[in-house]
Amino acid sequence: MSTDTRVDPALAAGNRQALAAYAAEHFRWQCEGGVATITLNRPERKNPLTFASYAELRDLFARLKYATDVHAVVIAGAGDNFCSGGDVHEIIGPLVQLAAPELLMFTRMTGDLVKAMRGCPQPLVAAIDGVCAGAGAIVAMASDMRLATARSKTAFLFNRVGLAGCDMGACAMLPRIIGQGRASELLYTGRALGGEEGERWGFFNRLVAPEELLGQAQALARELVAGPTFANGITKTMLHQEWSMTIEQAIEAEAQAQAICMMTEDFKRAYRAFAAKSKPKFEGN
Repeated sequence: MSTDTRVDPALAAGNRQALAAYAAEHFRWQCEGGVATITLNRPERKNPLTFASYAELRDLFARLKYATDVHAVVIAGAGDNFCSGGDVHEIIGPLVQLAAPELLMFTRMTGDLVKAMRGCPQPLVAAIDGVCAGAGAIVAMASDMRLATARSKTAFLFNRVGLAGCDMGACAMLPRIIGQGRASELLYTGRALGGEEGERWGFFNRLVAPEELLGQAQALARELVAGPTFANGITKTMLHQEWSMTIEQAIEAEAQAQAICMMTEDFKRAYRAFAAKSKPKFEGN
């Protein structure tokens, strides 16, 4: 019987994988320097989602948890719009023909997309121009940061099609971003939130000119990638998990998380750079 207790590094790495060369089927994907850009690419229809694109996005964000070469993600829409939501003919039409069990399977699948977006460690930057409605507004909401244009129009319009505003986590997440009263107004009325109003309310981090939107979103992502990416992933995890914690639980969880970060080489690099009066070069480990 072998007594060798050494761990195979490949086995320890588990599902870690390179995703920069991922071949997307239902949207555009490109990755450069650790920054991936997802572009919803049906501009003639204002980039609606289909059953297939929902599923591929869900699966891709789940895989990003194990990616070794993607450290931030930009989500954008082709043309002058972000996303008009679920495709009326390819999703809404078929849904009215389904029974309750199949409808629940669909709504759970869409919710799984949001859970995968929140569960991946990469910061997500949404670049929002033009129409951002329904599921598109949810994708924007589930991102970590949102850059937009003054002409953008974001609408959680579920009640306008006879549905509740509690879709894909909206009633839990939106109030935490803009406040309970403002979230209630948007979810009860389904009205569009303009770019300038959205910035005032804190839904958008900042507004930029349409021609600069994607470039600035990618520049923000590159800035994040140049930082301590492992620690950034911990920050995202804690921002998400601490919603359901008491203050005492959160302080303890952050103590443990920070102790883990103090064991990284990036922490040591930062100290050595400070001592040498130079700028640290982080490597994500």
